Amino acid sequence: MTELLTAKQMRAIEQAAIDSGSITGLELMERAGRGVVEAIFEKWPELRATSHRAVVLCGPGNNGGDGFVVARLLCQKGWEVEVFLYGNSEKLPPDARTNWERIAEGIQRREFYWPEPSDDQVCDFREAASHVRDLQKDPANENLPPFILVDALFGIGLGRPLSKIDQIVEHWDYITNFRDLNYARVVAIDIPSGLDADTGEIVRGESMSFTGVLPSDLTVTFHAKKRGLERGPNTRLCGDVVVADIGLARWDNARNST
Repeated sequence: MTELLTAKQMRAIEQAAIDSGSITGLELMERAGRGVVEAIFEKWPELRATSHRAVVLCGPGNNGGDGFVVARLLCQKGWEVEVFLYGNSEKLPPDARTNWERIAEGIQRREFYWPEPSDDQVCDFREAASHVRDLQKDPANENLPPFILVDALFGIGLGRPLSKIDQIVEHWDYITNFRDLNYARVVAIDIPSGLDADTGEIVRGESMSFTGVLPSDLTVTFHAKKRGLERGPNTRLCGDVVVADIGLARWDNARNST
């Protein structure tokens, strides 16, 4: 389909599929993660051949669950993967929690307490963000593989201002400032975190003076494009937008029930 969807319409389609008993939320999450990985390899075919490095930033909801799947799949391909969870793993939704547990082996998992991470957690993040940059200074590493940053923080479900995330946004800016030096390629799951899926506006409180969105080179959305990816003043922050098919065509008419 080509119609742009609202976040509410997309949720209705997903729920109709789950209610039918034909597919579970966990299966949809797996399909979404696989769609993201495939889109990464389609955009950058050179990444298929050998293993590389990825840092996956995951939020406390199902968008984060999609990120856990991406992390696991890249790890299975031999990639070096680090996952930062902005939240408490004990409070994750059931499907996301299942995928959090599935990445317990082979992947470095770090919980990053939102909205006030500890000083040690801030240091851990900055070390991960700057690792490739530091290696790049060594002439012996001039052919260093690309570094992928996956934004799986908030997705289309974001419905309130991103207040009290000054430190998180500071970390986005930190990695953005060095992305050219470390060849970072930023991939957003569903929509760049901080953008309203319906309007394309930045979701932030009036007192927030910073951008609050990590610009993406590639945005992988599911089933159909969301309105915010095509409308509003911030479409430039989405990079190339790819729609991944996760098998929801049978329930597409559920969008009309909202």
